[in-house]
Amino acid sequence: MMNKKEILLQIENSVKVCKKCRLCDLANNAVPGEGNIDSEIAFIGEAPGAEEDRQGRPFVGRAGKLLEVLLKEIGYKRENVWIGNIIKHRPPENRDPLPDEVMACAPYLTLQLRAIKPKMIVTLGRYAMYYFDKDGKISRDRGIGKMIGENFIFPVYHPAAALRNPSMMQDFRSDFLKIPSVLTSLKTPTNSSQNLAGSVDGQIGLEI
Repeated sequence: MMNKKEILLQIENSVKVCKKCRLCDLANNAVPGEGNIDSEIAFIGEAPGAEEDRQGRPFVGRAGKLLEVLLKEIGYKRENVWIGNIIKHRPPENRDPLPDEVMACAPYLTLQLRAIKPKMIVTLGRYAMYYFDKDGKISRDRGIGKMIGENFIFPVYHPAAALRNPSMMQDFRSDFLKIPSVLTSLKTPTNSSQNLAGSVDGQIGLEI
């Protein structure tokens, strides 16, 4: 039986040779995801951007720098957490991923999260939130923890959106700073899921 490291390496190698959708022919590099495979927190974005496509690593552009700054504010380094995207190849001109592209990539992220088993998935932006929560609305649900099937998600604005909008930046930072306390609540047996970050709206299955 393969261990966690071997499973994730196999997924990474599969992503790198994936030909399931058009994006693999348009991108320079696959971006499978990276970080601490034993992390209690996984950060999930939508798709790689130009710099991520160039380096083959997630969140290494301006948005990634902001993410690293805020991670430091809550006592983490980038290498302490796991970071990935729903889509593993960059959509051209950073357009929104198409439904068939999301469907093609979905099994990779599903298997990665099953192997890592994070206690908390921080979704970065509305597309990442919607991937897990089809009824979610980022302006309403940001900063509120929620069980979705087997996953506990905590939606925040995308750091790239925060960089473009000062008021959004303030909300992004305030929500981000809640992460340690929400994680502590998740690890405290006496707390029910309904006490986590103030809201749980039921459970729905992960659609892939």
